[in-house]
Amino acid sequence: MTTLVYDGTFEGLLTCVFEIYERKLLHVKIQKGEWLSKALFEEVIQVITDEKRAGRVLQGLQEKLSAGGMQRLYAAHLAGMDDEDIMLIGYIRYVFDSKKNVEEDYGNKYVLRLAEIIRMVRREKHRMEAFIRFQKLQDGIFYAAIEPDFNVLPLVGKHFKNRYADQKWIIYDMRRNYGLYYDLHHIEYITLDFATSRPDNVISSYTEDEGLYQNLWKNYFKSVNIPARKNTKLHMRHVPKRYWKFLTEKI
Repeated sequence: MTTLVYDGTFEGLLTCVFEIYERKLLHVKIQKGEWLSKALFEEVIQVITDEKRAGRVLQGLQEKLSAGGMQRLYAAHLAGMDDEDIMLIGYIRYVFDSKKNVEEDYGNKYVLRLAEIIRMVRREKHRMEAFIRFQKLQDGIFYAAIEPDFNVLPLVGKHFKNRYADQKWIIYDMRRNYGLYYDLHHIEYITLDFATSRPDNVISSYTEDEGLYQNLWKNYFKSVNIPARKNTKLHMRHVPKRYWKFLTEKI
């Protein structure tokens, strides 16, 4: 058994695939970051991300998969789910070792698992698009904090750019400590010191009328609520409680 240690990037994962074929490795384990195990007689290879090698693997995948298939593979890695890298390696190897397109071969465990991950990632993406609540800061930028289960922030940028094209905004992932900033023209990735020091809010940076707008929003939800038709179980299924701390109407 050989353990490949890489930097956690998609290019790094593709470089691992190149190493597997170049070294003719059959049984491997994949680990992100530094190698911490002290097990004896275990071969460990520190894989340095190589753009040329990753590019060759990427080109090969593009020849074997559709554009949608490539997007799903990237989204599955982007999700950052624990212990799923070896599954992605298995999927990529199955793609290369098969003569036909395998994207709908759900009898294969790797194809089936990839479909399951994509389903979870898409559900989380749609939830973020529905649950994000912006709050206006003193500099005119609209700010929203989130803590998604999966790393879906890069997947929601296009939605909010189209929806709020005339506003500057920041969507910040508190769990992963990075965010998206839209400046009316482009979206870029950022990190914020104040966000890490105050993980649940940025009240000191709100505009004076932000509290008024939040109260109006809460009153709206209260007015449209019908107590007799309250179904807490159904509500929590569609709006899980872990998201409530970022929803203005729930605070």
